[in-house]
Amino acid sequence: MEPLGFARHDHSHCVTDAVAQVDSQCKIRGLKLTPVRRRALEILLEEHRALGAYDVLERLREDGFGSQPPVAYRALDFLTANGFAHKIERLNAFIACAHPGDTHTPAFLICRLCRAVAEAETHHEEGLLDRIAEATGFNIERAVLEAEGLCPNCQNGPDA
Repeated sequence: MEPLGFARHDHSHCVTDAVAQVDSQCKIRGLKLTPVRRRALEILLEEHRALGAYDVLERLREDGFGSQPPVAYRALDFLTANGFAHKIERLNAFIACAHPGDTHTPAFLICRLCRAVAEAETHHEEGLLDRIAEATGFNIERAVLEAEGLCPNCQNGPDA
């Protein structure tokens, strides 16, 4: 699957489609996509770069959802716990999932200049990590790959 985040595309279409997918998944699973959770998801979808919790909180505050940190953290916790968003540990920030509702092992390609993030799928069970785990008797339950470098746009820029 092609990584999402660096390619040019109809961004408003991808936001609308992703929110519709998450809304559908919530209905199927009996989850509530409250207005603040929906707006937090939309905020994450509006850019293909990771946003910190306080960035999300500021946007929620501007939209009238409150200004206390628990507002953002609860919404982000819901989104990440249900696979609708991911936490990028390297940046201590969040990004909307490019494949909501799909069981997958994400790999994040993080641009060190513009902070754009592309999400791709990996299959740890077919790679080196799985072989290492198998050799040591370790059972992988969750794996996330984060790689830092330059996106195609920044590779061609003046600071590259």
